[in-house]
Amino acid sequence: MGRVFVVELDGRSYRCKFCRTHLALPVDLASRAFHSRRGKAYLFNKAVNISIGALEQRQMLSGVHTVADIFCCCCGQIVGWKYESAHEKSQQYKEGKFVLERGRIVDEIDFSTEVYIDTRPSVSDDEDA
Repeated sequence: MGRVFVVELDGRSYRCKFCRTHLALPVDLASRAFHSRRGKAYLFNKAVNISIGALEQRQMLSGVHTVADIFCCCCGQIVGWKYESAHEKSQQYKEGKFVLERGRIVDEIDFSTEVYIDTRPSVSDDEDA
């Protein structure tokens, strides 16, 4: 197996619940109104740090779709699926998009950026006199 390169996203991001790897940005969130076998899910326009499984036909609430499971590239946990194609014309807007299952991701703010706050008492010009 080769080396895994991980994309680090800036600011708030959706991450793998199991290893905290960055998966998607809030700006790429297309819908919160999705459901999976395990509960609520979100539809994203883009996702990073994933590997894509084999294509399969799957019967879903909205009809038959060709999908592939998606896995976190770091820990290998399944985090959702990718829509490859939809058989119904009304569902074709999902093609190429990613569903991340809410129970397998966390919404976090990136605290890796260090912020220094001067905690020394300050002296104003008025106090110098």
